[in-house]
Amino acid sequence: MDMEKRLQGLGYNVVGTAHTGESAVEKALETKPDLILMDIMLRGEMDGVSAAEEIKKEINVPIVYLTAYSDDETLERAKRTEPFGYLIKPYSEREIYTTVEMALYKHMAEQQLAEEQAKVRVLSGLLPICSSCKKIRDDKGYWQQIEAYFYEHSDVELTHGICPDCTQKLYPDEYAAIQKKKKEEAAKKK
Repeated sequence: MDMEKRLQGLGYNVVGTAHTGESAVEKALETKPDLILMDIMLRGEMDGVSAAEEIKKEINVPIVYLTAYSDDETLERAKRTEPFGYLIKPYSEREIYTTVEMALYKHMAEQQLAEEQAKVRVLSGLLPICSSCKKIRDDKGYWQQIEAYFYEHSDVELTHGICPDCTQKLYPDEYAAIQKKKKEEAAKKK
């Protein structure tokens, strides 16, 4: 049974097949598949490893190699493309299914990790803040309100409040009333 039928039998949608390295690159860039099963020995000028190198320059897609060759030289060339699997022919449907599922899962996990790391990087390093008005300078040199900066660069939601020092300075009567109430409540607890 050919690979396309085997994959469809396992429940996968096959978006294309290629018999040359050049057509593999073309189809991959055109269809942007979730995963590529790449035979190392393809017809044409470009073998499967070279095709995978070209594809990975353009799109982030997991590649699993299928091959009858397990010699060290082929393995070393394939390793440089950071494949998500390497199946040596002949292989069973169970091996195909397991390898495809693991490759898809690992790729998804790597993408999620990269997204989380990008979020962390957004708010790392030095953050220039005006000591007078408290505006923040962004990477482009523009000054913006702290609320706008955090809204744009993080998932942080800001609420507004007023600290005790500013309350005392801006609203001395209210501050005195709050302090008096706190003392009364503390005295009742004793």
